[in-house]
Amino acid sequence: MHPFRQAVEQRDEAAIEALLAEDVVFTSPVAFKPYPGKAITAAILRGVMRVFEDFTYVREIADPNGRDHALVFTATVDGRRIQGCDFLHLDEDGRIDDFTVMVRPLSAAQALADAMGAQFDRIAREASEASEAAGA
Repeated sequence: MHPFRQAVEQRDEAAIEALLAEDVVFTSPVAFKPYPGKAITAAILRGVMRVFEDFTYVREIADPNGRDHALVFTATVDGRRIQGCDFLHLDEDGRIDDFTVMVRPLSAAQALADAMGAQFDRIAREASEASEAAGA
């Protein structure tokens, strides 16, 4: 089992954040522009943990070299069943430097966009506080 999957399943926010590279780029299934950086990615992932209900990884796929992983999941968002996949790429130190999420169906993706939009002020505040703390 990939350590990221284990951290998510245990809802261990510190372990999730520790697995992210400083220069990680997060590509959302519902936002046009990717989000660069560990602070914003960790804050987004905390927001996702708040909005997803019944989250379960159902399959894990890895390349033979161990640097690319696909974690297939199901969850519920605002009463809509969602299927998705986390695509992870690991840097040379084994940290996630590229994180892309895809989800279906469209109605669930829209519910996710609405739920995450409602979280975004908190996400931005958490990311800003983490960036300031890292710089101090």
